[in-house]
Amino acid sequence: MWSDPIADMLTRIRNANAAMKESVDLPASNMKRAVLDILKKEGYIEDYKYIEDGKQGILKVFLKYKGDRRSKQRVISGIVRVSKPGRRIYVGKDELPKVKSGMGIAIVSTSHGIITDKDARKVGVGGEVICYVW
Repeated sequence: MWSDPIADMLTRIRNANAAMKESVDLPASNMKRAVLDILKKEGYIEDYKYIEDGKQGILKVFLKYKGDRRSKQRVISGIVRVSKPGRRIYVGKDELPKVKSGMGIAIVSTSHGIITDKDARKVGVGGEVICYVW
């Protein structure tokens, strides 16, 4: 059992992206689905699919690359876990981080659900910073 399933998910995505894999399988959870919805909406992953396996379920994440087959480039340059079980990072609405001067996103868990830093600024809420993606 993992002590931090979100960090495990991000690490699997980072490793599959580094190896230029087409897809990666993850154990399913609602929080992971919410994070994957944001990654899909922001254009960092192609898509994901839920597969029922009789237990927890599996999320199959299809990674996205730029260019053709010969000159593939990664869409995700970096993905970093910020708030960890041992050290939670909370920010107010005025302290929401800008990742790579606005070129990346921060995924934040708020009272309005799991949203990006840009959406949190629009709504005017803070929360727990889950991860940075650029």
